[in-house]
Amino acid sequence: MDKIQFIQTTPEQLAELIKEGVKSELDILKKELLHENANDELLTREQAAELLHINLSTLWAWTSKGKVSAYGISGARRYYKRSEIMEALTLLKK
Repeated sequence: MDKIQFIQTTPEQLAELIKEGVKSELDILKKELLHENANDELLTREQAAELLHINLSTLWAWTSKGKVSAYGISGARRYYKRSEIMEALTLLKK
């Protein structure tokens, strides 16, 4: 592992270097999360329920009521689009 020595670096300069590094990594993560394919990721029933912190029966009820949409081929397995689940969430008034 490479070693880095901070000779004649002020605490303010070190803080700025760390801040720039963290900002750079966060920008990369933000781009990945906003990427079109990341938003259309298909989730299994279990993954969708876990994302929403609900149980499978609640997910089934929400699907039946049209609160969230399920996708599948000939009804064997159901999948949910992450982007649609996120869109289904609404801001609650305080």
